[in-house]
Amino acid sequence: MGVKDVKSKQELDNLVKDGSAVMVHFWASWCEASKHMDQVFNHLSGDFPHAHFVRVEAEEQPEISEAYSVSAVPYFVFLKNGKTVDTLEGAHPSELANKVSKIVGSIHAGEPAAPASLGMAAGPSVLEAIQDLAKIDNSPRGKTQPPAPAGISDSLKTRLEKLTRSHPIMLFMKGNPEAPQCGFSKKAVEILKTENVKFGTFDILSDNEVREGLKKLSNWPTYPQLYCNGELLGGSDILIAMHEGGELKQAFADHGVGNDDVSKSTVAGPDGQQAGVTNSTGLSLALTSRLESLIKSAPVMLFMKGTPDEPRCGFSRKVVDILREEKVDFKTFDILSDDEVRQGLKVYSNWSSYPQLYIKRELIGGSDIVLEMQKSGELEKVLVENGIMSLEDRLKKLVNSKPVMLFMKGTPDAPKCGFSSKVVNALKEEGELIGGCDIILELKSNGELASTLSE
Repeated sequence: MGVKDVKSKQELDNLVKDGSAVMVHFWASWCEASKHMDQVFNHLSGDFPHAHFVRVEAEEQPEISEAYSVSAVPYFVFLKNGKTVDTLEGAHPSELANKVSKIVGSIHAGEPAAPASLGMAAGPSVLEAIQDLAKIDNSPRGKTQPPAPAGISDSLKTRLEKLTRSHPIMLFMKGNPEAPQCGFSKKAVEILKTENVKFGTFDILSDNEVREGLKKLSNWPTYPQLYCNGELLGGSDILIAMHEGGELKQAFADHGVGNDDVSKSTVAGPDGQQAGVTNSTGLSLALTSRLESLIKSAPVMLFMKGTPDEPRCGFSRKVVDILREEKVDFKTFDILSDDEVRQGLKVYSNWSSYPQLYIKRELIGGSDIVLEMQKSGELEKVLVENGIMSLEDRLKKLVNSKPVMLFMKGTPDAPKCGFSSKVVNALKEEGELIGGCDIILELKSNGELASTLSE
């Protein structure tokens, strides 16, 4: 039957209610992972002709997305006998094949489905697609052994080192200089253009092996990352501080790059030109002025579909939930109520989808970026740096974020000092935190740690 595009909730409901197996792929045109997974989805539809395979463009069909609690893409829903029996979030081709096979009933639970379940008729093209897509599957689910937390292969290390030295000034970012995919990457590009230097870039969204491997090699968990002659200078916050203090130009000079590497093609636009706006956008001065006024109408400004109390898509709902969890005041604009703003802001920000979150007039990004920043703690850091959340509030939130909270040097898997390592080891044995290194070790040596925890 192939893959069918569903245009309404009623159309999907009609397919579901007859009890047949229905596989639904929620996707977005701007998401590369969705496009890759769609190839596998198409192959599977040919291998299982008696099941229904349908696609739903998540942002364009908010009613369907809302009904199935879609907050990220790619997202798959598996239905049978009129009910949802399973779901899958993310680009995981092997799991997709496995789940489809189980729903249709061609294999038994626990029996691996991919790549065998894709069918002999699909041939090597399917297997090649699976192998290519496995590169973007960074989930440990379904693997019998979790990946080593700090291990990267010699070949990957060689590749990463070669990439960091591929240009005297090398920026690893989300997107590219013409179309950055996060506010931090955009800021880094602007700074380098202002410094008037040549620089190379690598889009870490295009290669998950590089994205995850470079974090381990550099011991730097976020992007962008700027390298000078293969040496890490830092991320956007360090770049901003060095640029504003005049230290970045000196750092380039110390590494033997700078004026000799000036490239007129990378010089920033005319003075006063806003990020994301070029002479070729065609936006009127009146619309540009209106967009700027909306962006700066509140320190935290969210352009979304619907309102905070009635979001019209799962992505908008997710960002609203995050901002509420962070307990910050924010203002919103419903882009569904004004098509001029909806289309114009895409051009102004050079960001093709919604929601869009701005903090102090700086574009932070969409739902995936905001969620990633919340998980890493970067969002709270930005809120504190911009005076929206006090440092005291952030510390209180951190202290109360878990029943047991350890402030340490490094991480449990990679402690940065012996005292932190000892506390982590003691906690792993006993399971809770009572005090600092000296208290923990004293209680443990006296045999009182377990009894203290039980109290």
